[in-house]
Amino acid sequence: MVDTAVNEMDSADARARNGRNGKQPRGEKASRSTLLRLTAVALATAAVGVFALGSAGADTPQRDSVDILDLTIQNDQYAENDLGPAGPSLGDTSVYSGGVLQEGRKVGLGGGSCHIVHIAGEKRTTQCLITLNLEQGSLTMQSLAEKGASSLDMAITGGTGAYSTARGTVRYWDIATPNERLRARILR
Repeated sequence: MVDTAVNEMDSADARARNGRNGKQPRGEKASRSTLLRLTAVALATAAVGVFALGSAGADTPQRDSVDILDLTIQNDQYAENDLGPAGPSLGDTSVYSGGVLQEGRKVGLGGGSCHIVHIAGEKRTTQCLITLNLEQGSLTMQSLAEKGASSLDMAITGGTGAYSTARGTVRYWDIATPNERLRARILR
């Protein structure tokens, strides 16, 4: 395809310069043709290089730093706010906070809230938001949760300080018991 385009350009250029018969001296035509071919090859090579560079990282796995935090929660404040008719209804809120411990040592404070967003018979689904303020910064997380579940997986939605680029997941176990704990898998 490149050769065809080059040959057509050679012929049109020669006809334009030399009048009606399109003839030009053999040496001039050969060097012009060679120059155009080299230019076309160089442009094609450059285009391939640009496309190769653009896709070079596409198959390369991203190497993230992963931190694992195993923490214990000591909830010491809790309140339920019944906003609508008496009993569970949309918008009712649970608010809680408490100490965050690592290997028995207090390393921060955690707090959050869950709002009822769906009711189906006895089943209540809540939207939960939690923030942990730790020594190196804060972690924020959220998820939907079924009220009364003993475990919960939450998405890490951001943070501050050492966790400013954090993402990942957090699993909570034994929620609202004296044995509540979590494992955060933080990607940075």
